[in-house]
Amino acid sequence: MEPLLVVLSGLPMTLLITVAAFAIGAVLGIPMALGLRTKVAPIRWIVRLAVDLLRGVPMIVWLFLLKFGFSTPAFRITALEAAIVGLGLISAGYLADIYRGGLQSVPKGQYEAAAALGIPGTVSFFGVIIPQAARIVSPSIATYLIGLLKNSSIASTIAVAEMVFMAQGYAKQNINSVAGVLPYAIAGILYILLSIPVAMLSRRLDANLRKAVI
Repeated sequence: MEPLLVVLSGLPMTLLITVAAFAIGAVLGIPMALGLRTKVAPIRWIVRLAVDLLRGVPMIVWLFLLKFGFSTPAFRITALEAAIVGLGLISAGYLADIYRGGLQSVPKGQYEAAAALGIPGTVSFFGVIIPQAARIVSPSIATYLIGLLKNSSIASTIAVAEMVFMAQGYAKQNINSVAGVLPYAIAGILYILLSIPVAMLSRRLDANLRKAVI
């Protein structure tokens, strides 16, 4: 019972990191996706470079850079802030590509039909194109959210007291017994239980999308 309570004490922090990082990524990913589609080549190249850097550099490197590289006596970044901002920026890179793919998946005929009806470009984009793209990318976004939930455990490397960090602390105190393994097993089960609702939502969205296409 004790290891379960110890791991559960880190659950609120795990959820906070996941939700906050996803929110940052979801918002920042929008202008980045538009930047990836712009006809202005320099902007497109810069945004593509930023996306590739965010996705290509290991997560732990970003977290260490934010926590220990950019923190100064005058401007201190807490471990929690570094985890949220780091995972949020990385999420922005991944979600930007997901958004871009969704926008490209909308048939060009939709753009042409809106123009033929005399609908202004901005109105057609937000009223016609975006709703269709959102429906297309919803399963991919849900799948990414599951991955982000699991990746939130990397915050333990900079001493954020989420589930894995709490499991590590308990395991170190019981290193010579079976109890040292138990908190990790509990953490794994909790990650699975947290992922199931999102996975079910992802499958449902994917099924609805297939029906809409058919």
